[in-house]
Amino acid sequence: MFSLRPPKPTFRSYLLPLPQSEDHLTAEPRIKKLEPILLPGEIVVNEVNFVRKCIATDTSQYDLWGKLVCTNFKISFITDDPMPLQKFHYKNLLLGEHDVPLTCIEQIVTVNDTKRKQKVLGPNQKLKFNPTELIIYCKDFRIVRFRFDEAGPESAKKVCLAIAHYSQPTDLQLLFAFEYVGEIYHNPAKKVNGIDPGGGGGGSIGSATGQQTPLFETYSDWDREIKRTGASEWRVCSVNEGYMISTCLPEYFVVPSSLADQDLKLYSYSFIGRRMPVWSWNHPNGSALVRMANIKDVLQQRKIDQRICNAITRSHPLRSDVFKSDLDKCLPSIQEIQAAHIKLKQLCVNEPFEETEEKWLSSLENTHWLEYIRSFLKHSAELVYMMECKHVSVVLQEEEGRDLSCLAASLIQIMLDPYFRTIVGFQSLIQKEWVMAGYQFLDRCNHLKRSDKESPLFLMFLDCVWQLLEQYPAAFEFSEMYLTILYDSARISLFGTFLFNCPHQRVKESTEFAISKNIQLGDEKGLRFPCVWDWSLQFTSRDRLLFHNPLYIGKSAPCVQNGAVKTFKRSKKNYSSTLRGAPPALKNGIISDQEFLPRRNSLILKLKPDFLQQTESQSNSMEQYFRDWFTKPVDLHGVILPHISGTQIKLWKLCYFRWVPEAQINHGGFITAFHKVSLLADEVDMLNRNLRQYKSNSSLQGSCSELDQSRMYFRANGLNDTTGAPDFLSSSFPFSPVGNLCRRSILGTPLSKFLSGAKIWLSTETLANED
Repeated sequence: MFSLRPPKPTFRSYLLPLPQSEDHLTAEPRIKKLEPILLPGEIVVNEVNFVRKCIATDTSQYDLWGKLVCTNFKISFITDDPMPLQKFHYKNLLLGEHDVPLTCIEQIVTVNDTKRKQKVLGPNQKLKFNPTELIIYCKDFRIVRFRFDEAGPESAKKVCLAIAHYSQPTDLQLLFAFEYVGEIYHNPAKKVNGIDPGGGGGGSIGSATGQQTPLFETYSDWDREIKRTGASEWRVCSVNEGYMISTCLPEYFVVPSSLADQDLKLYSYSFIGRRMPVWSWNHPNGSALVRMANIKDVLQQRKIDQRICNAITRSHPLRSDVFKSDLDKCLPSIQEIQAAHIKLKQLCVNEPFEETEEKWLSSLENTHWLEYIRSFLKHSAELVYMMECKHVSVVLQEEEGRDLSCLAASLIQIMLDPYFRTIVGFQSLIQKEWVMAGYQFLDRCNHLKRSDKESPLFLMFLDCVWQLLEQYPAAFEFSEMYLTILYDSARISLFGTFLFNCPHQRVKESTEFAISKNIQLGDEKGLRFPCVWDWSLQFTSRDRLLFHNPLYIGKSAPCVQNGAVKTFKRSKKNYSSTLRGAPPALKNGIISDQEFLPRRNSLILKLKPDFLQQTESQSNSMEQYFRDWFTKPVDLHGVILPHISGTQIKLWKLCYFRWVPEAQINHGGFITAFHKVSLLADEVDMLNRNLRQYKSNSSLQGSCSELDQSRMYFRANGLNDTTGAPDFLSSSFPFSPVGNLCRRSILGTPLSKFLSGAKIWLSTETLANED
């Protein structure tokens, strides 16, 4: 008979059995989940898997595979693939390597290869086809491209629509900063990078140097600035407390001491936006720099204008006259600047290099970008002459007094006051002349995608400062990397610094948001948003060292005499003209007419109407002032004036070309000099530390701890360090062009026809291999 019982096993195993869970894992390998790193208040609104990020358009060899995520703050591409042949990564603590803030997105284009269709997506629009490709055009000149070949078509469509919707909000309170701050108020224990993100509600905030940057939100900040500049005949006015007079002026500002509060209230009705004249800065000789809007009351215009000028005159120790500059007549308009910026972007990003090489310089001239930069520098220098040489107060007049005057007033102060050429001073200048003075960052940066008000005036200001930094590198404490990163920070919808049109708007909108979210404000005037000057929110202490200019010569420098370290004040005699570089057009030791300001008979730089009305003697006096200044050694802690000839005004390549792989110079560019100078500066610091140690007989441990306090990003391993440049250096440093701008590879240019076998332009892949 057959038994229904199974036979007993005869094989006996001497190996320990695997756990059931391990056996399961062996059969089905675990797939690592790709998840974004989220900030407080940040939520994922849509995502799609199996997305390919394109590196070059003619090959997929180096493309990256991963997940594309859209949040209410950014679009994030998450991948396990290593960046192709990249050796350096400059990290932002708020954004990943492949992240793009929503407010940095300029245009979204979806493409369907099969149907040969493409569509520019706007908010609340429908997409009738399934996209196979997504192209993101960014405001910082990046172009990022994704392919959906392996992704689900419906998921790809949904993520494209989500990006279009959240990158084009219809209301200010929909920007991410509000959700972020609301989450912080509800959960105070949440901190980003281990620090309190609150800023903008106090009097000052720490900066990259550890010093405090005044925010000019309080009475005391303005009072300290009055005392710093010696403006004894000016006072801090509190007539606008609670924004009772003007909503586009700060609560506290400085006015002539002879003007009573009652007079200010009376006069304010006559000015556009009720923006009455406000003080910006005082020269040591007593001349003041004042900003004001136009007077709209025609009948009262002459009477009020005379009273204001008399009050400014009485605030001058010499009772000098007042010089008024109508900026609307002297400088390009914000519309012209916007048009120039669009042409510049098309030239630097959209046009293939091989098609524009033969006429690239003429195309650059046709954008008028450099011409407008020259105009601002030239006119500011002319007003410096009025204050420095003629000892008269200058009034910058503009229709609303909150656009062109921001730029002109800032440049004048940078040229005249060395304090504003330090990091803390420069940050306080932006707070004073841009943020608190009511520059319309929300509209001009176009955070809400209202293009009719957009204009890159803040970028033009940073470009003008870069021109001065390029001409006088030893006069500025900050580097061009600092200026570029500051421009990028204005495109991050987190910092209250660049989020509003005026301080009143911050208070009003954030108070309404707090009420809707049941946030208790107490005595606070609105929510406290993160401040951009708290750089530890974005960068490590190591990366923040890139902000420091190794060529900078501070106000005082240490020297050693008889073994003792002493400090001496530098004066004009301590400097050589080689520090700023001799101008190229020298004739018998005298600068030619093409170099000094102003230039006569120039089609581009002809004198503005204000100066054409001056007498011939005044014009000759101005010419003589500039001629004398340029023939003397420069005082880096005195007045600096710009060179404005065609060869001296340059294109800011690090800012505009950093994402273009074909434009990079491997082991070259400005960064190579920056690296060498940093090593030399660090060696000098090491020598000073060794001398101090020798003098004080301190322990070796104390010396080692002091070594970590170096202000240089690149440090010398020892004295007489002969190590070569790091492999990762290129002209795009500290940014990486690979993967951030998708251009077709360049294999040759028209010039190569005349150079047998010469490879003028390298392909993206070849360039990456050599990086």
